Amino acid sequence: MELNNTDAEVGDKCNLNGDCSPLDIKDPLDRSHAKNIDDISTPSELKFDEEFDYEDPEVTEKKREIEKCLSDPNSVTLEQWQDFARSRAGLISDEYRRKIWPLLVSVTQEEMLEPPSLDELSTHNEYNQVVLDVNRSLKRFPPGIPYEQRVALQDQLTVLILRVIIEYPHLKYYQGYHDVAITLLLVCGDRASFPLLCRLSYGPKAPLAPFMQATMQPTQHLLNYMLPVISRAERKVAECLEKAQVGTMFALPWYLTWFGHSLNRYSDVVRLYDYFLCAPPLFPVYVTAAIVLHRAPEVYACECDMAMLHCLLSRLPDDLPFEDILLRAKKLYEENDPVDLEPEVKALERREEEQRRLDEERLKQRQLAARNARLPASLSARLQRRLRTYVPVALRNLPVTRRALLATATVLLGVYVYYRPDILFARSESGISLVHTLNPNSPHQNT
Repeated sequence: MELNNTDAEVGDKCNLNGDCSPLDIKDPLDRSHAKNIDDISTPSELKFDEEFDYEDPEVTEKKREIEKCLSDPNSVTLEQWQDFARSRAGLISDEYRRKIWPLLVSVTQEEMLEPPSLDELSTHNEYNQVVLDVNRSLKRFPPGIPYEQRVALQDQLTVLILRVIIEYPHLKYYQGYHDVAITLLLVCGDRASFPLLCRLSYGPKAPLAPFMQATMQPTQHLLNYMLPVISRAERKVAECLEKAQVGTMFALPWYLTWFGHSLNRYSDVVRLYDYFLCAPPLFPVYVTAAIVLHRAPEVYACECDMAMLHCLLSRLPDDLPFEDILLRAKKLYEENDPVDLEPEVKALERREEEQRRLDEERLKQRQLAARNARLPASLSARLQRRLRTYVPVALRNLPVTRRALLATATVLLGVYVYYRPDILFARSESGISLVHTLNPNSPHQNT
């Protein structure tokens, strides 16, 4: 969606680290407005996150280590928190995530301020679109919560999104942003989720920044890294995708929402967020590649048709082994540095652009051929309308044979005069026109 601002010229300038920062920033919105939203229970009190009864001794030991670190967080380094988030089972539960997610992106307690009221933000030009998207995200809300709490949560989500795009006016809201925002809100609450979402949306290495530019070109460019990664890992899978010309659009919702829009299990979504919050900005693209490679047998069994393959890949099954997929994505990233992939991505984009040009040319030729095929019938219809308009009524009342003869003669004479007016009106070398010769009483005979 477009915003009216003066920073549009920086819109599509992003690097591989997701740095889409403008040259200057407008004054941020004062975040100390009075709150006008009723407090709601935290996600854990709503029992939205699944409580896993891990019997794995490794995970049980990890919980003890996390609790020990949380008892004295000042003694824990960022690398230790990141190790917890990346290793098996991630941060395990929302109770831990609520405290550790802000630490992973260096959010401080001083930034966790009271949000403004919804009324104060309702005049923003993106307000209506944000509300529509929030209303469509009800499946992401805790099931079975009372109506009042659901409405309050919707209002908090709307406020959260509007605060970010007001804080950074050069950023463009996109559909799918609310899927990221609701995950942060459910885990961290309305105070911590705002600075957390700001970190993800703006600044060096902000992973969501490419999605919030004037066009989707930066996003599409980054998503194109998936195909060279797949090709290097398993050429046969890449050949199937290329032959079907399926492209990368099936994975676009995964990337834009960090899989929040496409996965049915909340526990899978937050597990991925554990990892993404401390991973390189492009890492979600490597996860998309790992998922496609994991589903290679399904790709081989599918009919080599763009629509069929797109339908297959775009629907993520509920039983994906994300711990294994994350490990494979990590290996893919280590073996395929984004900088090394850049020439392959540019070559891919040149081929796609040439294919688009050829497709457009073929479409124009088909449209022209279709118009030419309809042209004779169209001319006949127009000629009949002209005859009805210009042939005298008296001629129409003549017997059929004479009427047809005279009408034909009239039309032929009109056509002949139209294309050869010089024969009828041109002057002869002696200065006498054909008309005057036929009419010697013409007053202009001797001009």
